[in-house]
Amino acid sequence: MTATSVISSAMHPADVIAEITPASLGGLRVLFINMPLRESARPNTTPEGPLLLATRLQMQYGVEVSIVDLNAYRIQDTQAQLRNLPWGRHLTIEEAAGLIERHIKKFGEPHCVGFSGKITTLRWQKEVLNIVRSLIPDVFIVSGGGLATELKEGLFHYLPKLDGAAHSEGDDVMIKIAFDATIIRKMGIESAVRSNMLAPYYIGMLEGRHRMLYAGNRPLNLDELPHADLELLRADVDGNPVLDWYLQTPAWSASANNSSSAPWNDSDVVPKTTSVSSRGCPFGCKYCFRKTQGERNWGVRSADHIMRELHEHIDRYGIKFHAFPDDNFAVTVDRIREIKNLVPWGTHTRLDEAAGIINGKVEDPLRVQLMAEGGCTYIGFGPESASPSVLKAIGKGGHTLSNGMMEVPVGGAVHSFPTSMIVGIQNALRFNIHSNCTWIFGSPTETLADVQESVLFMQWQMEYYGQFGIKPESVNTKMFAMTWYPGTTLINSPLVRDQLMRVFGLTFEPAKLNTSGVLFDPVVNEKYYDYLISLDDATKVLENEGEPLNFSDIPNDTFLHIRDLVRSDQTLEILHL
Repeated sequence: MTATSVISSAMHPADVIAEITPASLGGLRVLFINMPLRESARPNTTPEGPLLLATRLQMQYGVEVSIVDLNAYRIQDTQAQLRNLPWGRHLTIEEAAGLIERHIKKFGEPHCVGFSGKITTLRWQKEVLNIVRSLIPDVFIVSGGGLATELKEGLFHYLPKLDGAAHSEGDDVMIKIAFDATIIRKMGIESAVRSNMLAPYYIGMLEGRHRMLYAGNRPLNLDELPHADLELLRADVDGNPVLDWYLQTPAWSASANNSSSAPWNDSDVVPKTTSVSSRGCPFGCKYCFRKTQGERNWGVRSADHIMRELHEHIDRYGIKFHAFPDDNFAVTVDRIREIKNLVPWGTHTRLDEAAGIINGKVEDPLRVQLMAEGGCTYIGFGPESASPSVLKAIGKGGHTLSNGMMEVPVGGAVHSFPTSMIVGIQNALRFNIHSNCTWIFGSPTETLADVQESVLFMQWQMEYYGQFGIKPESVNTKMFAMTWYPGTTLINSPLVRDQLMRVFGLTFEPAKLNTSGVLFDPVVNEKYYDYLISLDDATKVLENEGEPLNFSDIPNDTFLHIRDLVRSDQTLEILHL
């Protein structure tokens, strides 16, 4: 990272944009393009990042905005059937190019284009960058979101036609991006650079192009942000009802193919809307990347701000359900008390929070009780493993194991699991909240016996639910394979680095700027590019020339057999290996 970008990272963008007014952005037109995500799953969450940025630009600064959401499309045709994609396929590159071109013809050439997407979208961002450059060669293009946040200026190496990258939270810094696009539009890039009006985020000429590296940060008050205007997705340029596609797709259900299972029919929970109620997470799981939403800096929207949004969605869309896909909704109790039961809703928390056992004492009232009183009917938990040794290895042991172990009957015998996990599930059901657990196999130090611990917990949950007439299909049995994502502290493990070097040929160097505990950075080269391109689906086992990326102590043949059993919905057969 250059000295300039280090300095700019220390400046809060709210200070940088303090003097920018609607008049400063007069006549500006901005296009946001949201990239496709996991092709095998139904797109069920409106792209809140681009929506929040577009809404603020439009409502508070008078900027003309529009969105092309490439993730919204799942095309049902013969190709999708041949590829075994029940919900349909992504657009082809040619189809995406045609859609973008038609959009620009209808809404006018933008002066600034913003890309949004997780690290899994590198291939798509490269293709879309070429499309936009071919249509509007001189437009100012900036990438933000997960990919840009994880790679920062390394992204310019892989996307050489890109003008800027924006890392971390973009709510404030997007205003500066719009201002820079306005200055460049009026003055030209060379004059804009000489004027010093692009400071503090201009980092110089890199690989033959002037570059901007924007350092986002948490807005000073989340309640001052307008609610995302979902009407920006109402219909695409061809008249397709994009917003209705999202409204009519459940956030979590047995059919969603997003590692969720639920005991209700899809029709019971649609129409629905989604929005994030809190940002960041105060915990430090080694495999989790949180920098796009504030790392451990946990911040919340107030209950009043949330409820005003729910009222809007109830009045406008007649929603039956609302999803808060937060990393951790229930960190503090006070806000939960203020949430009113306007419509059923779901979110994510931790099992130890649901257990409500703090330093050996039981909370009164329990958080899940307060959540249920506020309308919560679904909680997604991320235990990832039921093995104490694996939980410690991946950084989840502290809270999960703080309450010791508990014996319960399962499979005709008695077995011990972490107390927080057992009591958390029991408490949620006691207050009519459905629990959905997600799981990971292939973690460092993990053995087959450790994986079987997780599967045995699934079996316990099925048997426990069965006592109350809840079908076993309501228990999630999918498992993700442990994967290293750039920016996570999993890389500090010598075993993880060794496997990445052996399977993908990656090389590493000491981290240049260690602000989140990451001790090593990958060398930005073609091997690293190949690895990033392989991160296109979080559910798959990464392989290179037939060699799986396996961080565990499980032999490769057994590791792949586990993968195949999970894929074929035979997860419980892992108990017989």
